[in-house]
Amino acid sequence: MLDPVGKETLARSYGVLKKGGIVMSLVARPDPVELEKRGIRGAAISVHPDAEDLAEIARLIDAGKIKPVVTEVLPLSEAIAAQRQAETHHTRGKIVLRIADEPKG
Repeated sequence: MLDPVGKETLARSYGVLKKGGIVMSLVARPDPVELEKRGIRGAAISVHPDAEDLAEIARLIDAGKIKPVVTEVLPLSEAIAAQRQAETHHTRGKIVLRIADEPKG
């Protein structure tokens, strides 16, 4: 199971895994006591952006091979509202913050 949220979500995750399962978290280290108690494994995952990989993802998007799900595009001034919306966990896809408008022409 992959946990991108942490906190309570990670805590609930231990109980839904079968013995021998694995929980991986993008934002926290799984609790070793919970892992041992339930007979599961856990790992924290750290990702570092790579320009070449990001360029390949952009090419795949441009070619229509993958389609990102974007819930909403908001101006940067709405970053706090976007964070609050994301914290509800009732959002399908990504909330994108627009840094600046596209240049005209």
